[in-house]
Amino acid sequence: MEKMGEPLVVGGVVGDVIDYFSPTVKMCITYNSNKQVYNGHELFPSLLTSRPRVQVLGGDMRSFFTLVMTDPDVPGPSDPYLREHLHWMVTDIPGTTDSSFGREIVGYEMPKPIIGIHRYVFLLFKQKKRQIVKAPTFATCSRDIFCTRKFAEENELGLPVSALYFNSQRETAPRRR
Repeated sequence: MEKMGEPLVVGGVVGDVIDYFSPTVKMCITYNSNKQVYNGHELFPSLLTSRPRVQVLGGDMRSFFTLVMTDPDVPGPSDPYLREHLHWMVTDIPGTTDSSFGREIVGYEMPKPIIGIHRYVFLLFKQKKRQIVKAPTFATCSRDIFCTRKFAEENELGLPVSALYFNSQRETAPRRR
């Protein structure tokens, strides 16, 4: 397995969202069946309207995983006082399958960065067994101020087994003359 640290450390994902970990499972994320996610690459919001396909390339059908997608740069990277914003959560994904085989407990919300360049982080956690992960409670019906570390601790998920992130920023409208 490649050294996980470099892009996630340089991109600030390790530190802002998660602690350092050693990956044990490979994850492949694709938007619109042809746009693959690579650490630190930029994707335009117009490509992100539908949930991506997230493949778990490890484990077996008897192992289960939880996928979390967050934005640690809300509302803007220079002052992320709403860190993190939860965009999507799927639990009970069997190993060697993809997110469509899991249980979506927080529906997909497409990225809509308004200020600056935002990081969108996908984290994959291995569950101890099936149906043990509880949906997060949102006291104010908001997805803001979600904490991946706290969520993982409350559900006894430990450190992630895989992580990927991409950057995105607001698209400018074409100018009319």
